[in-house]
Amino acid sequence: MLALPLLETALPSGALETLGTQAGNTAGETVMQLVGNPAALGVGIGLVIAAVLVFLFIKKIVINSILGVIAWAVVYFVFGIKLDLVASLVVSVIFGLAGIGVMLVLRFFGIM
Repeated sequence: MLALPLLETALPSGALETLGTQAGNTAGETVMQLVGNPAALGVGIGLVIAAVLVFLFIKKIVINSILGVIAWAVVYFVFGIKLDLVASLVVSVIFGLAGIGVMLVLRFFGIM
């Protein structure tokens, strides 16, 4: 088994306590620089707003994709309109209801 001599050395007594105290003091000084800073408040509020907008945007994309797959399944299995399996499924997942609508229009005109 490979022995690592660095891990086998003993640490001086109180070394970890000193390191923890220094890290705590440095973190405390950094936090105190942000207290009462309007720029930090503005950045924080901006990040919260950005997170909410991203969440709402992604939620709409996921819902649209799910509705597209459901519409594809209804068109393919219930109505028996045989579109190209892989292409129509991929388009309906990516573009949702609009994608399956375009596929049906292309099928109607005989392009697909």
